[in-house]
Amino acid sequence: MLRSLFSGISSLRSHQTMLDVTGNNIANVNTTGYKAARTQFEDTLSQVIQNAGAPQAGQGGTNPAQVGLGVQVSAITNDFSDGATQQTGRALDMKITGDGFFIINDGTEQLFTRAGAFTLDALGQLTTAGGALVQGWSAPNGQINATGPLGAITLPVSTTMGARLTGQVTLAGNLPADAEVYDSAVNPPTGVQLTRSIDVYDTVGTGHSLDLVFSRTNAGWDVKVYSGVDSTGAPVQVGAGGLFFNDGILDSASSAITVTMANGQAITFDIGSLTGYADLTTVEAAGQDGQGAGTLQSFSMNADGTLIGSFSNGFKQPVGQIALANFANAAGLEKAGGTAFRSTVNSGEAQVGVGGTGGRGSLTSRALEMSNVDLSQEFTNLIIAQRGFQAGSRVITTSDELLQELVNLKR
Repeated sequence: MLRSLFSGISSLRSHQTMLDVTGNNIANVNTTGYKAARTQFEDTLSQVIQNAGAPQAGQGGTNPAQVGLGVQVSAITNDFSDGATQQTGRALDMKITGDGFFIINDGTEQLFTRAGAFTLDALGQLTTAGGALVQGWSAPNGQINATGPLGAITLPVSTTMGARLTGQVTLAGNLPADAEVYDSAVNPPTGVQLTRSIDVYDTVGTGHSLDLVFSRTNAGWDVKVYSGVDSTGAPVQVGAGGLFFNDGILDSASSAITVTMANGQAITFDIGSLTGYADLTTVEAAGQDGQGAGTLQSFSMNADGTLIGSFSNGFKQPVGQIALANFANAAGLEKAGGTAFRSTVNSGEAQVGVGGTGGRGSLTSRALEMSNVDLSQEFTNLIIAQRGFQAGSRVITTSDELLQELVNLKR
C-alpha cells in the first residue's frame, strides 16, 4: 500500500483532534475561569530511503533521503493567561488577577480552579457551585495563621465577635486656653464647662456611658467623670483629674485621669495628644479599647484574600483568609472537569500561600474571571482544521486513484 495513504489518514486524525479542541474552546466561551486549549502537531517517524554518506577523497558526501510517514498531535496545552474581568457586585464572587488558583476539596481530593463563583451552604461553608469546599484558614478571635493546615472556610450568620473589657479611653483635641473660668457659686453658673460622652464595656459586653465634664480653672482644666445616677437621681462620680498646659503643650504637672466603675473595673485615660491653644474647642473622647459582643452581618475581602467581617456591634475583624496555590509548571496540570484541575507529576507540588506573595496574584471581590477564549482565533483555527482535513482527504483520494490505476493494469 502507498505510504501517502497512511499519511493522509494521520492528517485526518490529527486535524479531527484539532477540530475537537477548537470546538470545545468555542463551547466554553462563556464558562467562568475556563482556559483555552491549543493543539500542537509534529511529524511522525520517517522512513530512510538513502543513508547519508561521508565525504571521501575526490568525492563529496551525500545527504540522507527520507520519506515522512504522516503527522501526529504532539501536545494539547492550556493557555493560562488572564481572562477578562466581569463585575458582578456579588460579595461571594472572587477573581484572581495574575497567577494562582483557588484550592477546593470535593471530599475525595484537592483540586484547583480559577472559577471564583462561590456560595454559602446551609452550614455557612464557602463552596463552589458543585459543592466542593473552598480551602483557606479560619480566624479564631480575629487571628489568622497562614502557616497552619488548610480547612474549609465557614462564615455562618451565627458567627459572633466576643466582648472585650474596656481598659483605656483616649482623649484628643484642643481645650481653649482663652476660655472663661467656670464659677459654679453663682446662679446660673458662669464660665466654660464642656461635656463629652463615651460608651465603655465590661467583661460581658454590657455598655456603660461615661460623661466627662471639663471645667475651666485659673490654672487649667478640672475633669470629672460620671457614670449613672444614684437613688436620688444625682450623677455618680467615678473619677477625676486635672489638666495643665504650658504654651499649649500638656504639662507634666497634669494628673492622670483614672476611673473605677461600680463593678470594680478600672479605666485609664490616654491624655497625651491633648493641647491647650486659644480659640479652638475640639476636645473629644476619641476612642476606647473595649467592645460589646456582635454577630456577623456582612464581609468584604482584601487583595490578599483576608475576609473582613462587619459585626452588629459596629466593629470589624478578620473571619478567615482564602488560600491560593501556584505551580512550577501550570501547563502540567490535568483537567478534572467542572473547570477544575488536579496536580500531576509534571506540574510540581502546589505551593500554597496568600495572595500577592510568592508569585501568586491578588484577589478582587465582586468580580469574576471570564473565559480567555479568543473567538477570532478559534474561528480561524476552525478554517485551518477544515482545510487541513480537506487536504488530507485529497491525499487519500489521489492515492486511491493511483491504486485504481494499478488494478486496471491487469485488464
